[in-house]
Amino acid sequence: MLTRRDWLRTTAAAGAAVTLSPEILRALARQEMMTRAIPATGERIPIVGLGSSATFSRVARGDDVSQLRDVLQTFVDYGGTVFDTAPSYGSSEEVSGRLAMEAGISDRIFWATKVNVAGRGGGSADAGAARAQIERSFEYFGVDEMELIQVHNLGDPPTQVGIIEELKQEGRIRYIGITSTSKRQYPALVQSMQDYPLDFIGIDYAVDNRSAAEEIFPVAEDQGIAILVYVPFGRTRLWSRIGDREVPDWAHEFGADSWARFFIKFAAAHPAVTCVTPATSNPEHMIDNLGAGLGGLPDEDQQARMIELVDALPPAPRRRG
Repeated sequence: MLTRRDWLRTTAAAGAAVTLSPEILRALARQEMMTRAIPATGERIPIVGLGSSATFSRVARGDDVSQLRDVLQTFVDYGGTVFDTAPSYGSSEEVSGRLAMEAGISDRIFWATKVNVAGRGGGSADAGAARAQIERSFEYFGVDEMELIQVHNLGDPPTQVGIIEELKQEGRIRYIGITSTSKRQYPALVQSMQDYPLDFIGIDYAVDNRSAAEEIFPVAEDQGIAILVYVPFGRTRLWSRIGDREVPDWAHEFGADSWARFFIKFAAAHPAVTCVTPATSNPEHMIDNLGAGLGGLPDEDQQARMIELVDALPPAPRRRG
């Protein structure tokens, strides 16, 4: 499937490559990014964060992680704070923590990690193993207090949410959450949102993947739960679907001067969404992503137009194998 890097490579010759205007860089330097409030406390965080799965994770597994150092430095220099990671993302946790400590920026990051020793939505979690996994996260980030730990993929919430609750009561973490990026888990996610004292959920949502807005977001709003949006590019799906098309002129009305900003702004436009966390291992892509937090967001009519455009695109090629 076509990735963002592939898309930029194939469209650059046609003049459709990403534009990082001086105005965007100046605005980001002034940290004018839009923010949203976490319902549980009213604390405001930027609407665009950074994820560490996918390409970030692949680079973290390699010998040369200098790109990731640049990504993290760019992220915090231009106003980003929310960094989403997980023990299951290969070396992402360990490498990002080490790079942040070396750069002296650990205390500028809103660390959001996860715990799951029960597997994906099934089985029982060993409490000792869960606690050990969490302690490794603290060690990697070099912090005594962490902002957010979420139970990954709904793994044994009774055991693992209970452990996170204890840490919150001890003052070691500030927020509790649960994640899922699987539509078949949505009913269980809704039940967990009703059963546990959650501050956050993490979920998949994109312009061509809107089920969460109908099934999950209303519950989060009713329960006062913040939402981290994952995979706003549909992993690589949306890059494959747009092909060599250019961003339509009408999208510039709300600052979507690149496809990345188009996709991120759509996800951020839903009022229930607190922060969108696309992953990247490229500093220029990081700046482009953060640019989605500048200016305005599409209104309902503009969102409908975005949906109409994307729904009319060819489907992404199926993966082989």
